[in-house]
Amino acid sequence: MQKDRTPEEWRLDFRSGTVRPTTGIAGGYAQANLLIVTREYALDFASFCQRNPKPCPVLEMGSVGDPYTKLVADCADIRTDIPGYWVYCDGVLVDRVRDIESIWNDDLVWFLLGCSFGFEEALMANGVPVRHIQNKLNCPMYISNIDCLPSGPFCGKMVVSMRAIPGSLVARATVVTSRYSLSHGAPIWIGDPDGLGIEDLSSPDFGDAPVIEAGDVPVFWACGVTAQQVASNAKLPFSIGHAPGHMFITDIPNEQLALGRI
Repeated sequence: MQKDRTPEEWRLDFRSGTVRPTTGIAGGYAQANLLIVTREYALDFASFCQRNPKPCPVLEMGSVGDPYTKLVADCADIRTDIPGYWVYCDGVLVDRVRDIESIWNDDLVWFLLGCSFGFEEALMANGVPVRHIQNKLNCPMYISNIDCLPSGPFCGKMVVSMRAIPGSLVARATVVTSRYSLSHGAPIWIGDPDGLGIEDLSSPDFGDAPVIEAGDVPVFWACGVTAQQVASNAKLPFSIGHAPGHMFITDIPNEQLALGRI
């Protein structure tokens, strides 16, 4: 893990134009997924998160039209402080941009959701290797066959992230990550990816292809990219998410989230 910059310094780097996945950086601090919807759909999405806390644990919800954080960081700017954004119209990905200042408007509401990157440092501290960090890759993510509980127009399958864990360390990885309920908590599936409807582990729907070594077992966690997937399914006229693996870095220590506090 890189610990040479504070979360604020990383956010300023992104604001100035740096683009890179955030896995493995800002060690010790929680990261978050982003979804932005219009006011019309905000309460339905908040309800969706309440019904599906495993993939969508809410860390902070913005006020209508206000792009600045209050809880997870002091006045960070949602429009610029993430290293990549995906823009959707009618559920279709139409643009990938560095910032969203030019398309922000006073009708938008943002959500920051817990991210599994938050427990990766704990895994490594407990002797569990995280292959994508070791190989400087983005985490592999897949659309599973698990149905989320619907709310309003929001429905669809859960997205999962995968980490290849040495078989002898799977139980340890499960115990370690179970402490981090606001970062998706314990795995939802261990072993054969067919059980999640994943036909080809080498071809993730998001992120980079996994690195799997001899003796590794695929272990799957709920993933916050689920939010973008169900927003796309809902064919919202307009929504914005983070580029997968390019997260918002908060000022909240991971260990604080492990205690269930923001």
